Amino acid sequence: MAYHIVLNHAFDLEGIARDAEADLRPRHCMSKVAELLGATIHLPGDEPITFLDQLRSKLIGRPEDWALARRLAPQLGHEDVVICNGEAHSFPLAALCDPQNLPAIVTYPHNPIRPKAKLAMRMLGIAQRVDLFLTESAITAEFLRRFLSISPSRVKLFQDQATDIRFFRPSKTAPNNKRPLIGSGGMEGRDYQTLAQAVQDLDIDVRVSAASPDARNSSCVMPTQVPSNMVCRHHEWGELRQLYQDADLMIVPLTYNRQQSGLTTLLEAMACRKPVIMTRIPGMNADLIDEGYVIGVPPNDPTALRRAIVDLLENPEKVEALAQRGYDLVLQRHNHDLYVNKLVNLITSRYESKVNPQSKMTTSAKSHYSVSSNLYPALSKV
Repeated sequence: MAYHIVLNHAFDLEGIARDAEADLRPRHCMSKVAELLGATIHLPGDEPITFLDQLRSKLIGRPEDWALARRLAPQLGHEDVVICNGEAHSFPLAALCDPQNLPAIVTYPHNPIRPKAKLAMRMLGIAQRVDLFLTESAITAEFLRRFLSISPSRVKLFQDQATDIRFFRPSKTAPNNKRPLIGSGGMEGRDYQTLAQAVQDLDIDVRVSAASPDARNSSCVMPTQVPSNMVCRHHEWGELRQLYQDADLMIVPLTYNRQQSGLTTLLEAMACRKPVIMTRIPGMNADLIDEGYVIGVPPNDPTALRRAIVDLLENPEKVEALAQRGYDLVLQRHNHDLYVNKLVNLITSRYESKVNPQSKMTTSAKSHYSVSSNLYPALSKV
């Protein structure tokens, strides 16, 4: 029996590991998970896209997800454990595997409550084909148990949001801002229209890193007119970290959604020890607001957002306390190495008696990948 990890993009994991070691970007969590589990990593590659792949993708996922599933399904059986980081590729894989010889599929469903995902779960028989669902949202966990009529043991609350505190870290030097600097970032579920309305006549600078390779532009609401004190552009990793470090505070403005949008930006800002204002939406976002780690504002309310910004800028003691509280949270619950350790422990405790892992990565173009253990701090020190 063996472990497998299926990712949704053809990441250059070797390149990511080299750049992370050179402090040019954050590490990729699944590289270390694969190393510790001895897992085979599967990435979408050059699989030909068929008409049937395109047709199936109307239900869930992309044609590439179905093409990868077609390649992998005949190779997997009941002696395999497969970890997938989303329903877009875990559901196609589960659907195409032999129902009489199913692998144990573990998935993080990002937004299973939406109508399209619910239809896919019904039509593809996901309740019988996926062994374990991981989610950080109690709302999502309860929905999955009820909608799929499955045992509570098959749905685990697991905080899958983490940030690399080796890369995202507080600056050792104070920023040299001529006036207060507000930072923001991300594309998925963002509402920069509300942010623009809130800051348009404030004596501040606003810098937005509005680009993400994993988000669709349609999920981001950009301002119809960008105010003169606001700049939106792409930031490379080093620039993004510098934006966090230079900002007086960070804002994560969101449209109302159930996808846990904005958590990556939130945790990266906290890792750089910055206070955060965030739109309240269901799930972990609301929990962090209620627990006092983040200042929350209602969706689509520029007046409330402006009031929150002014309040923080006028109360440095409040800023300091909020920044430290968020920083401690990331160190204690949401850092890269802790996440890796928790995921490996969860998987091995459930499946270790069944697995004899072999270490490698496969794509259409590359057959082997390994990560040197000296790229990562010892997990025993976490």
